[in-house]
Amino acid sequence: MELKLGIPKGSLQDATIGIFKQAGFNIGVKSRNYYPSIDDKEISCMLIRAQEMARYVEGGQIDCGLTGLDWIKENRADVIELSELIYAKTSFKPIKWVLAVKEDSDIKSVKDLEGKTIATEVVNLTTDYLRSHGVSANVEFSWGTTEVKVPELADAIVEITETGSSLRANNLKIIDTVLETTTRFIANKKAYEDPEKRRKMKNIIMMLQSVINAIPKACIMMNAPKDKLDEILEVLPTKNPTVSHLAKGDWVDIIAVMDKHILREVLPNLKDKGVKSIVELPINKIID
Repeated sequence: MELKLGIPKGSLQDATIGIFKQAGFNIGVKSRNYYPSIDDKEISCMLIRAQEMARYVEGGQIDCGLTGLDWIKENRADVIELSELIYAKTSFKPIKWVLAVKEDSDIKSVKDLEGKTIATEVVNLTTDYLRSHGVSANVEFSWGTTEVKVPELADAIVEITETGSSLRANNLKIIDTVLETTTRFIANKKAYEDPEKRRKMKNIIMMLQSVINAIPKACIMMNAPKDKLDEILEVLPTKNPTVSHLAKGDWVDIIAVMDKHILREVLPNLKDKGVKSIVELPINKIID
């Protein structure tokens, strides 16, 4: 059995290969080579632009791959979405396709675009969005640098953004979100009917998701006085931490998993409750 796996070339490439590596799959990419190596004899890889991935998965040229929900919808592809994997080029949160105009534009909402011109890379996605709002407009394909096309070449744009910084730098304002998109693991319908390929896909997804689950988390180990255990457990944001007795004395060991961003608040509170020997451990994978 050989599973043909599509790795998104372009903005998602490095993030995807990095997550695969943490999941235990080492993918090697050489310059000008579209067939990366992978240390798994059941998988063969191919680099394919995320924009085209869903089309080739639907057509059966590859069995499965990773691409954004936006490109599935843009290609109107008939594929199986096996999993949502929330990561992007620089962050681990959804990104957005937004409708934007110049700061001083008279266009205030999508309804004001009737008969206007919109520049975008996602023509089908934008057309479907306008149709859902009962608006008829001229949607033109943009080959990039879309932000500079308003107002001289277009009245508005539909552009992808993670932070909005590029839009603000070009004196643009967002007036609506067209689509919030995340990375999806997709499969060809015929390939998914194969029990061995289906098993392999599910195992890959489990390992990738375990890495993504672990990214915002940390494991905390600490020693706590037994007579203050109830107070200390109230401070911890986890419902059911592990508590075990130490070999000597009236102390217990507590192990808890929590979000990294709240550690700066939780750890001082624990210290105030008499907790000692607090150790933060990294987490590589969490399998639910």
